Amino acid sequence: MSTVTQTTLLIIFSVEFATGILGNTFMALVNIMDWVKKGKISAVDQIVTALAISRFAFLLLLLIIFLISDLYPALTTTEKMIRITNASWILTNHFSIWLATCLSIFYFLKIANFSSSLILYLKWRVKTVVLVTLSVSLIILFVNVVVINTHIGVWIGQCKSNTSHSSIASNVAQLSKLVFLTNTMFTLIPFTVSLIIFILLIFSLWRHLKNIQNYSKCSKDISITAHIKTLETVVAFLLLYTVFFVALAFQSWKSKTHHRNPSNLILLDAGLVFPSGHSCVLILGNSKLRQAFLSMMLWMRCRLKDAEVLDFLEHIRDCLPYSRG
Repeated sequence: MSTVTQTTLLIIFSVEFATGILGNTFMALVNIMDWVKKGKISAVDQIVTALAISRFAFLLLLLIIFLISDLYPALTTTEKMIRITNASWILTNHFSIWLATCLSIFYFLKIANFSSSLILYLKWRVKTVVLVTLSVSLIILFVNVVVINTHIGVWIGQCKSNTSHSSIASNVAQLSKLVFLTNTMFTLIPFTVSLIIFILLIFSLWRHLKNIQNYSKCSKDISITAHIKTLETVVAFLLLYTVFFVALAFQSWKSKTHHRNPSNLILLDAGLVFPSGHSCVLILGNSKLRQAFLSMMLWMRCRLKDAEVLDFLEHIRDCLPYSRG
């Protein structure tokens, strides 16, 4: 890989990482401060806060794995490190994805316009639905960890039977592909749920547009706006999720596992779009977070202007002795 290409991909990685860390930290801090101030926190803010914390942990873990692979490559092939990194990645990625899925479910049940008794039943118990979804996801997490650990156990047995360097390198590549393939299959479950929610939201909007003829224009505008805003959030989530899913799937087909490989860096950058970009979508789509962000930007702008004025005054003060002379 040329130095220019590698540097460009690493810069993209750094920007995505910084955006994700700052964005998710901002969301968590705003909601926690609001919780402390008011003494209570809404259900949607609980989900967003938990999601932000899980994304922060996920991004930090990716950086640690990246640095270890770069500085101590031999360490990444040890049994202990493989088990730790895989378990940590599965855990943080699981909550990052499933909490985002729960957020989509929450929004859907809040604005869905269906006469079905089942949907109405779920709408009245939206918190219970989210809790049940998370509980089921924990079962899926347990199965995912067991399957991955089984693959690692088989890999260890193969390494012990053949200790040559070429054989170990080949086994590491095979294990990596198998792990990515397994994680891709488990990631497909929440992706399918999110896709179903998107289709149901479109159908709900279509039904609403069909039934609004006898309502006032104000009521129509309010309901349609709510549908469209939710659809925009879910569409952005699905697009970013699709990029992440495709990047994960391609990782399971690749034979080269070194993170400095050009295709691996491209896939890494593509995968980071989801946890980093989705935080920006959530900030812009949430009125409280958006207002807090705009207030922070205004405060920073004022501070910068004050700093510029102080620098100008100090410059004038420094020039005065020379003027007198």
